[in-house]
Amino acid sequence: MNRRRLLATSAAVALAGCLSDSDDGTPTGADLVRDAIEMRRRMRSLEARRTVSVDASNETVERVEHIARRPPAKQRIEVLESTDSDVPVGSITVTNRATTWEYNPSTEVVDKQYHPNKVDTDQTRLVLENLLEEYRLGYEGTETVDGRTAHVVETKPPVDDIGPKVELVVGDTTYVMPVNIIQDLEQLDVSRTVWIDDEYRYPIKERNTMREDGETRHDLTVTYEDLSIDEGLAPGTFTYEPPNGVTVVTDGREPEGVFEHRGSAEAHLPYELPEPDVPDAYALDRITVIDREDEYGGTTAMLWYNDPNVVARELYVAVREFQRFSPTSPTLEEIEVDSTTAYRRDGRIQSIFWTCDDLSYEVSSLTDDTPLLEIAASIGCS
Repeated sequence: MNRRRLLATSAAVALAGCLSDSDDGTPTGADLVRDAIEMRRRMRSLEARRTVSVDASNETVERVEHIARRPPAKQRIEVLESTDSDVPVGSITVTNRATTWEYNPSTEVVDKQYHPNKVDTDQTRLVLENLLEEYRLGYEGTETVDGRTAHVVETKPPVDDIGPKVELVVGDTTYVMPVNIIQDLEQLDVSRTVWIDDEYRYPIKERNTMREDGETRHDLTVTYEDLSIDEGLAPGTFTYEPPNGVTVVTDGREPEGVFEHRGSAEAHLPYELPEPDVPDAYALDRITVIDREDEYGGTTAMLWYNDPNVVARELYVAVREFQRFSPTSPTLEEIEVDSTTAYRRDGRIQSIFWTCDDLSYEVSSLTDDTPLLEIAASIGCS
């Protein structure tokens, strides 16, 4: 059994809000999950003590962590207690929009990963949406968790998902149930229970259980204690300075810089940046500059815009000295933007690509209500 993978999971999360009740005043499972999705969109910060435990037929492991999050991308996890030798006490993971640090005190190694242009989805919201759309949801009343009243939502995966391999998304990680230990798959029963705090309307506990012929064969439980939401986080929570004497191993391409203003970014570029007309709800969050001279023969600048009032509502404009898209790709549809030939791509990320003189442009978004054509037209080709 891969204990590291087992303990890499985290509970599905949502945010406080007004609960939609049924006609008799009792919430349904769908009510709770639906409102959690809406409230998640506006969550600013989370801080808690989190316990993750795995019980299996051949071992039991547990980890206690301090966790701080600012959705969708920023996170800090510090391991306080652990019976998992792969993730010992003192392990730290810190992620912000451009970099992730992972410190393992047993090896005294820090893995520093650069990802300045990674698109960040709100995985927690996607998990909740999947529960609402695909799972059978039931309401089982209330219980006490960490001294708090919590609503119990019992879920069942679609029947088609119970087969030779069962994958459950738990928070921001995919967890693979070890169904190879099951003798009779027809007797396999997989359940997922989420406890949603009554005050915060936030899931503070989650349990995934696999049973064979009534016997529990595998059990994963995640519990939040001392939960605080939108109460602010300490300065520097999402930055990290490696301890003296440790080995730092880097991965990914280090950016020339991550800038707040166009002028600062343009000082590192051989071209001027566009000023696209984006919807009023969006604000410029950052500009990343990466030198790709050795790989593509030029630089990439990306202007990132987000809606500060909605988690993971983001778009970006990329300017490159090289062309990354292929006009003959079957995933692209040829269109016209103000008499300029452009190419549109639909899917998880929606994009419009075009070239102008010696530069290649891209406008992309994860949301389907972003007016990409209008933004592209405001940049144009002059």
